[in-house]
Amino acid sequence: MDTKSASSTDIKTMVRARYGSIAVADSAGCCAPASSCCAPTTPTDAAAKARVMGYSDADLAAIPAGANLGLGCGNPQAIATMQPGETVIDLGSGAGFDCFLAARAVGPSGHVIGVDMTHEMLAKARANAASIGAGNVEFRLGELEHLPVADNTADVILSNCVINLVPDKRQVFQEAFRVLKPGGRLAISDVVNTAPLSADLRGDAELICGCVVGAAPAEQIEAWLATCGFTQIQVTVKPESRDLIASWAPGRGVEDCVASAFIAARKPGA
Repeated sequence: MDTKSASSTDIKTMVRARYGSIAVADSAGCCAPASSCCAPTTPTDAAAKARVMGYSDADLAAIPAGANLGLGCGNPQAIATMQPGETVIDLGSGAGFDCFLAARAVGPSGHVIGVDMTHEMLAKARANAASIGAGNVEFRLGELEHLPVADNTADVILSNCVINLVPDKRQVFQEAFRVLKPGGRLAISDVVNTAPLSADLRGDAELICGCVVGAAPAEQIEAWLATCGFTQIQVTVKPESRDLIASWAPGRGVEDCVASAFIAARKPGA
């Protein structure tokens, strides 16, 4: 089943099941076998992966235990330039890792909203928030194509290796444009397609919900963002992500076809 033969419902069902199983496995203190970017990890492995993605030891020390599941392909915080008092939305917030770091950046006068479609991840994120009394963070159930957020809410939108999993990526960017305030900005880490995938890779269900098959070319992402109304668009491919990507499916050459990238853009306005 590749992305051309799989329906949007099929893909969402696979992704929801995959991430739900990761949240449950981590909560139970175990690791279900899996490959790719969204494989369950031990706390030690998760910390090592986060460091490779660009998070610091200070970042890891600042979040509640269980928030870092070793997921993602980069560190969107590095390009977000968040300021005290800002409102931040994290698309595909998982167990809350980036939300808790954002909450520290925007301070008690700011607000962070995590959106995720997976009930198990939401339960985990909310428990993590409660464990540290994070009063400026909330987590909402929703799909990224239909954000449960009012127009003109956010100063910043974050996301880490999630939009590639959504079948209708243009609609995600349209929703991001809607909920950003005028002058608001995107700060996204995601994977982009850099070369055609073989039929073997395209047909691998693990890679469909594993941040490989759904990656779009940088040029397509730029076009979608422009069509939605964004300006100051930058998609910066990170060649240094090659080893990280290779670890998702060792020996299969996925690192020759996808790479991590920073995606930045701004909604015109103030």
